[in-house]
Amino acid sequence: MPLGRRAFLATLGAGLAAPAILRAAPASKKRFPIAFSTLGCPAWTWKAILDQADRLGYRAIELRGVAGEMDLPKVPELAGTRLAESLHDLAALGLVVSDLGASAHMHEKDPAAREKQFDEGRRFIDLAHAMGVKYVRMFGNNIPPGEPRDEVLKRVADAFSQMAAYAKPGGVVVLIESHGDFTHSKDLEEILTRVGSDAFALLWDAHHTYVSGHEQPAETYAALGRWIRHTHLKDSRPEGTDRRYVLTGTGEVPVREQVKVLAAAGYTGYYCYEWEKKWHPEIEEPEVAFPHYAKVMSEYLSAAGVKAT
Repeated sequence: MPLGRRAFLATLGAGLAAPAILRAAPASKKRFPIAFSTLGCPAWTWKAILDQADRLGYRAIELRGVAGEMDLPKVPELAGTRLAESLHDLAALGLVVSDLGASAHMHEKDPAAREKQFDEGRRFIDLAHAMGVKYVRMFGNNIPPGEPRDEVLKRVADAFSQMAAYAKPGGVVVLIESHGDFTHSKDLEEILTRVGSDAFALLWDAHHTYVSGHEQPAETYAALGRWIRHTHLKDSRPEGTDRRYVLTGTGEVPVREQVKVLAAAGYTGYYCYEWEKKWHPEIEEPEVAFPHYAKVMSEYLSAAGVKAT
């Protein structure tokens, strides 16, 4: 274990042992396997995030920033001795953290820029290990103009191999998201195969493979299903030359069909709502979008045969 990781974990103290036991306790009420990303509530405090998740019937939270701080290891509630208290708060409500969302992207060629991304990835992996969180999301991100595709894919795969090797001893799995220039099953399958590690898998952003990758849900799942560990679900419709995110079920993205495909295949992860309020402040507030998603997704899941537990 690198010295940096040892120093980080040492600051957490022995108090983390008790919350780890508490996290195994069953929830006090039945919930569908739904989650939301905190990207959708960028202004909410840690307490507000937990309170709303519990009140609305969510089972899990994807951490992608808290109260404006996107660098999760710097969030006060996730650092030092306060982390044990935060884990206790989650357990008391029967909630879990599905994954940590890093901004690290693996396409960089310049050594200094590449190391900066690796550093962020390692810090998020360390935090996930300390929290008992299974997954850390990172990006392939871009295929820079003028660079041969095969060269970029090899560089991205090499970078993810390093992240997976760092994550594996702590029981953490690194996820590549179908995002940016990596929304086609062929490219993602090539990277996942090249890395070939059980500490590396896929976060299926089903919106992006449909809208940007032009793939039907069943087509994507047939190619990539064996690697899917987490999802991002959201709806949108065309607006001018771009698209606008809209409340689930009111756009043209086949979210119901995406759910049906996942459920039929026996997917056991979370159906996570990524409402991109942080990047698109003009869309509906989380106080509107999150309850709507919980209601609609519960209907979709129930129709697909998924039960609340």
